[in-house]
Amino acid sequence: MRTGCHCVHELTAHLVFIIKYRGNVCTDPMVKRCERIMRDVCEKSVFQLSECNGADDHFHLLVHYPPKIALVNSLKRVSTHYLRQEYCDHARTYPGDGHP
Repeated sequence: MRTGCHCVHELTAHLVFIIKYRGNVCTDPMVKRCERIMRDVCEKSVFQLSECNGADDHFHLLVHYPPKIALVNSLKRVSTHYLRQEYCDHARTYPGDGHP
């Protein structure tokens, strides 16, 4: 159990981030880099990342977090930004998508 100013909580989320259209674009180095990015984001914030792994078309995260936090948006926004920059040759262009 964790404590806050006015509450006791134990919030855990199992998140699965799926690559757009289930595209099989993730390589082992990308999965390892994504884990490092997620751990860095969690260390800089109030999240605690218990586990992180992935496959060709998705990532799994097990995160502990306090109430009143926008957990998913924080993790997804940062990880997508870094992975698109570092692995732009693996990114695909989809109809209506403004990104490569």
